[in-house]
Parts: sequence; structure tokens; C-alpha cells
Amino acid sequence: MNTLGEFLPNFMHFDAVQSTNLILMLGTIMFLGAIGGRLFQKLKIPQVVGYIVIGILIGQSGLQVLRSDVITSLTPLSNIALTLIGFMIGGELKITVIKKYGKQFMGILLLEAIIPFIVVTILVTTISIAVTKNVPVSISIGAILGAISSATAPAATTDVLRENRTRGPLTTIVYGIVALDDAVALILYAVAASVASALLGSRAGSFAYQIMMLGYDVFASIIVGSIFGFLLSMFIRNVMKDEGRILAFSLGALFLSTGLCEFFQLDNILAAMSLGFFMVNFAPSKTRPVFSLTEKFTPPLYVLFFVLVGAKLNVWNVTAYIGFIALLYIICRTLGKSIGARLGAKITKAPETVYKYLPFCLLSQAGVAIGLSIAAGQDFADTIGPTILLIITATTFVVQLVGPVFVKYGVTKAGECGLDITEEDIMKNCYVSQVESSGRKICSKDSHTVVEETVKLGSLLESFSRHHNQNFVVKDQEGKFAGLITLQNLQNSIQMLEFSNAVIAADIMEDYDISCTPEMSIPEVYKLFEINDTDALPIIDKNGDVLGVIEKPAVQHYLRAQALALQQKLASLE
Repeated sequence: MNTLGEFLPNFMHFDAVQSTNLILMLGTIMFLGAIGGRLFQKLKIPQVVGYIVIGILIGQSGLQVLRSDVITSLTPLSNIALTLIGFMIGGELKITVIKKYGKQFMGILLLEAIIPFIVVTILVTTISIAVTKNVPVSISIGAILGAISSATAPAATTDVLRENRTRGPLTTIVYGIVALDDAVALILYAVAASVASALLGSRAGSFAYQIMMLGYDVFASIIVGSIFGFLLSMFIRNVMKDEGRILAFSLGALFLSTGLCEFFQLDNILAAMSLGFFMVNFAPSKTRPVFSLTEKFTPPLYVLFFVLVGAKLNVWNVTAYIGFIALLYIICRTLGKSIGARLGAKITKAPETVYKYLPFCLLSQAGVAIGLSIAAGQDFADTIGPTILLIITATTFVVQLVGPVFVKYGVTKAGECGLDITEEDIMKNCYVSQVESSGRKICSKDSHTVVEETVKLGSLLESFSRHHNQNFVVKDQEGKFAGLITLQNLQNSIQMLEFSNAVIAADIMEDYDISCTPEMSIPEVYKLFEINDTDALPIIDKNGDVLGVIEKPAVQHYLRAQALALQQKLASLE
């Protein structure tokens, strides 16, 4: 009888050329990944961890529902996801931001990339010599791992930042570093590969050759991205009212740049970053909404990408020696990143939050690190290549799980979560019970907007002169809703002022057959305002008791105040 582990792979053994199975495979990945992300989000753990865990469970380390040939056939989807991530990161690199944080960017970037390289190289080499007694191999492994340790995974890091709507100096610095430190890692790898090639007698290439290929990779990628950024800005100048067409042009430009990078063996992430950088800085201002439209397209691809990242990992191939070196690598890299980030922040006089919490945001490692390990596997196939590949695979398994958790911890402690929101975002998550006017909740049984039927006109006019509300809600003797008194009612009653002691609220109120509850969201209230052509609604709880009145001007004032408070908090962090 087949076990579940044997049955599922056979049931899910997809042929990449069969469209029906391809659709079933993609649906399975996205459905299970979304469930995993939601479960981990409920546990206050970044959703990206849930995606990766699902990938591990159904991939090479688990049930093998996704076999290696299936994962390989989906590589284009991973490349597309990385392209979109690169594009969004490039969109964060505004020239005004670079001018403001440029000194901090470069100082922190160089130290947080070079110090891990030094720490990992020295300690891994020393320990490896003590264990293996093979000096050339140990130096080569240490140098290659040191170079790879400089890279930080942009995907997992930025996913956490976007999930938590972060904004502030720490977020800005993190975006800049994850966009640029991969380039430093490539340079360090060129140096390390040349050293290892000389020590091992490999044909990986001379130092001059490595630098030449690096220059080709970097500059050609930037040129490709900039060209497509220019073409995209030209195409969408006159179609800004058609969001569907804008999205089609944007994705078309991104996918074309990715395809060309694959064809010419360039860095598609760097090209996408260049495209995003060009669009946000040099394209006409009316083309900027392309970023918000593209962002709406990314969540499903993020799920696919991170599930596939987890599915690729196979922890069962790790030997005791490789496991030991992998653990040493993680410790040394973490130590080096922490020292480098804090030293760079100290030297460049970065804000205190950057100094304290930046090290927590630089632990994730995946795309470029895995790419460089694959390059090492090819360049040194007969010597240290397979070992490097296994070590990076094992460490990726760990840092991709714990890295996002530490990113969330860092930005939370820095106080930057929830600051990247607009007045519209605040409204979407706001309820009637939260709205305040003149520093008081608008819905409470002792609200000054709630009056009894028997209150006299003079008292109403006096209360109106002392408060900002333009409406009163009237309750009967049992506390139930009786009617509404509007500003128009009060204006019409001024002619009866000489009879104010005889006129009571019940005489001037008007019947009202619509209302809202404290649990109702502000967007729902706005719909009622629009449908009923009114600016005021009585607030009635589930027992029918009157709690107050909600007015459109009061809501608008409250939302503006909340947005201003966030801006002030953001300014205090800088």
C-alpha cells in the first residue's frame, strides 16, 4: 500500500508541457502558500516565512510534491518575481532621498558588506584548516563564502517592509542597502574567485577576466534597464486614464528587459532596479502611478517565488562537516553584518534607530547568494564547488526562516510600522467608535450631541455656540432614538427665540429612518452619506440606545489629524 509521501508525488507529478497540469500545479502552490502565509501572519510571524515553510513541506526536504524537474520548469516565474521586486526597490531610490541619505548609504553599505567578508573569510579559513589540514582548499572556501556573505536578500526583506507599511530612516536605509550590496558582493566574489583559482589551479579565470565580466554584467544591465525605462515612460504618456493598458505596458517592459538579460546573461534584478530608478526620477510625474499599479500585480508572484525557494532546499544532503561550516558561516556573517552596520551608522551619524536596529534587517540571504554559489559550483566543479553549494543551501534554509522575523522585530522596535499610509488608508481601517471631535469620542451616552426631547431651545442654541457639531440627536425617555435636529432646523427656529422657554427639542426635530452603529467602518458610513444625500447620521448601538451623531466634517477633521500625527511621528524619527 502506498504511503501518503509516495502517493502525493505520483498524484502531483506534473509534466511542464501539459497546460492542465501546469494550472493545477500553480493553483496548488498559490493556495497552499496563501494558507501558510495567513497562518503565520495570525501567529505574528511575517507571511513570507509561511510561504517558505509550505515550500519546504511540499518540496525536496518534505513530501516532494514538487519535484526538482517541476521546480526547474518554474524558474522563469522566479525570475519574473525577482524582476518585480527589483523594479519596486528601484522606485524607492529617489534622487532626493539619495542626496539626503547618500553619505549614510555609502558608509554603511561598504562596512556592512566588507566586514562580513573579512570575518567569514578569516574564521572559516582558520577553522577549516584546523579540521581538514588543507590550506589551499580552506583559504578558497573561506574567501568564496566571505564574498557571498556580503549579499542581502532584497525579496524577503522588502516583503516584510511592505506587509507592515513601514516608513522612516531605517526603512529608507534598508531599501538602499539591499538594492546596492549585491553589487559589492559581485565585486568581492570576482576577487575571491581569482584567489581561489590561483590556489586550486582552476580555470575559473584571471582577476582581470573576472573584473571585465563583472563590468559587463553591471553596466550592461544598467543600460538595458534605463533604455526600457525611457521607452516605458514614452509609451504611457498618453494612456494614464487607462490603468489596464498602463499595467500591460509596464509588465511588458519589465518582462522584455528580463528576457534580454537572460539571453545576454545579465543581472535581471539590477536591470529592473535601473528601470524603476529611471521611472521615479526622470520620467514625467504623471507616469509615477505605474508603481502602485505594478505593486497590485505582485502578491501572487511573491507567493509562488517564496514557496519555490522553500521547495528547492534539501537539508538531507548536509553532512556533519558541511553542517558545522554552515553554522560557523551563519554566526560569522551575523557578527560581521552587525559590526559593519553599527560601525557605519556610528561613523556617518545615522539616526539612533538605524544604529540600534539595522543589523536585524540584514540577515536574510537568498537570490544573489544562491546565484554566486551556483557560479562557484560551475567554476570549481572538481574542487570546492559542490561544498560551497551545499553550505549556502543549508544556510539559506535557516536565514530565510529567521531573517524576516528579525526584520519585523527591527522595524517594530524602531517605531516605523504603519507609517507608510495615507488618509485614505486610515479611513479604510477606521470605525465609528474611534472617531473623536474636540478631543472626545463622538459616540458615548454622555455625548453633548445627545439631547432629550424635553430640552429647551435656548439650551440647544447655547450648546451649539460652545461646540463644533452642527447636529443634535434626540432621545426619548427610554434612551431610544426619537429624531435629529440639524443646523437648518436651528436656523429656522431662531425666529421663535422669544418663545425659547416654551419650545423644546421635540418641536423642531425631524424624523430620521437611517442610522449607523459604533462597529460600522468609515467607508460604510461614507456610502450612507452618499446614498442618502446627508452629512450626518445618528449613532445607535445594538440595544437601540442613542450614542451620538457622526458628521462628515468631523470625520474628515479626525482623519486629517491622524495623518498629521503620523507625519509628526515620522519627522521625529529622522
